[in-house]
Amino acid sequence: MKAEYAALVHNQTWTLVPPISQTNILSCRWVFRTKTHVDGSFERRKARLVAKGYHQQFGVDYLDTFSPVVKASTIRLIISLAISHADPSLFILNYNATKIYLLVYVDDIVITTSQSSAISNLIHDLGIIFPVKDLGPLSFFLGIEVDYTPSGLVLSQRKYINSLLARTQMLTTNPMSSPMAASLKLSKHDTPDFDDATIYRSIVGGLQYLSMTRPDMSFSVNKVCQFMHSPKVPHWSAIKCILRYLKATINHGLFFSSNSSLTLQVYSDADWEGCPDDRRSTSGTCIFLGKHLISWSSKKQQTVARSSTEVEYKAIASSAAEVTWLQTVLRELAVPLSQAPTLWCDNLGATYLSANPVYHSKTKHMDIDYHFVRDKVAAHTLKVSFISSKDQIADILTKPLVADKFSHLRTSLKVVDTPLDSRGRIKIHNSESPKSIPKQRDKHTKCINC
Repeated sequence: MKAEYAALVHNQTWTLVPPISQTNILSCRWVFRTKTHVDGSFERRKARLVAKGYHQQFGVDYLDTFSPVVKASTIRLIISLAISHADPSLFILNYNATKIYLLVYVDDIVITTSQSSAISNLIHDLGIIFPVKDLGPLSFFLGIEVDYTPSGLVLSQRKYINSLLARTQMLTTNPMSSPMAASLKLSKHDTPDFDDATIYRSIVGGLQYLSMTRPDMSFSVNKVCQFMHSPKVPHWSAIKCILRYLKATINHGLFFSSNSSLTLQVYSDADWEGCPDDRRSTSGTCIFLGKHLISWSSKKQQTVARSSTEVEYKAIASSAAEVTWLQTVLRELAVPLSQAPTLWCDNLGATYLSANPVYHSKTKHMDIDYHFVRDKVAAHTLKVSFISSKDQIADILTKPLVADKFSHLRTSLKVVDTPLDSRGRIKIHNSESPKSIPKQRDKHTKCINC
């Protein structure tokens, strides 16, 4: 506690001022936490002084909230560039004639560059301004474990899954091969009511955090999120199925190959009228940078679609918006793309509509989506192409699937099994030569805490 308080005073975290009448003054409290290493062994005890923000009232003490932290898709984008492209010209932030990437999430920072000495110099200079702790080569960040292999790296959340299973007393549960039965239809009219809405919301929140590295769970977690206001017993049963699936796939993680290209490929799909309550559809998006899955989404559409073409076109528009943002990020990072992104859709009507300059009367209510996508295609900054339904990777994000198809598409998402040996080291199940990954690559990406 003394060390934490001294650090707050040294960093001039606050300024003392006289109290103002009729103003809500927030008190504070100490939060204590035991921090552990990736393997669960004791690391240290940490104390943190926090304000009781939950005593604030919206519209009285604040109007909006904003957290200046890096997005999950940006983290995966930078990791993709760092693991597969060692060219120094890729790095963007100038520091003593060397360019560096910094990913900032509150008080945790990931630094990557082509020269490990530059990281040491930067950490030293940052330490002059405020206390920092060098955590070494990137191995654990925001609950994400980083395992290096001869052919790339794997992002996983084994430790987090274990804690989630322990909280729900499901460490010894029977495993399942998929997170949701293909025939399951959840509804807000299901009965009876679940008697502990608090634990329901808590576990769903935990499952949402797993989406950082587990795209295969996106649809099922999105589905159970829709009933947090009034959960029913069948909804809790669906959560238990997800947890049983996690038990079976606790060692699965997102794979990033050390050999990849700089091309964006987008897969867009939608399930027409999939919700039995409001007949809205679910859109699914997968975006690959070369071989790496860097962004994905499973989300219910905001309006009811009148046709399968309309629902697919709305999904295309959402996917186009996300890939446009990623293109902007890459331009800011001075990373050139070799060609315009290709967006793959398994609906011929939606594919033709994106390129057809004739605006049909049946699609007048799609005015904004139509012109947004059409302008991108006309400017040659996006190419919309047809793909067969059996090859549509985003199908896993729009509906529950039978186990065999689910497993096949999970592999296409680059979610791989990474079992550990008896010494806690990741096992390698491929024939690629260890020479395929540059030597000392792991020392060029570090994690620090401030």
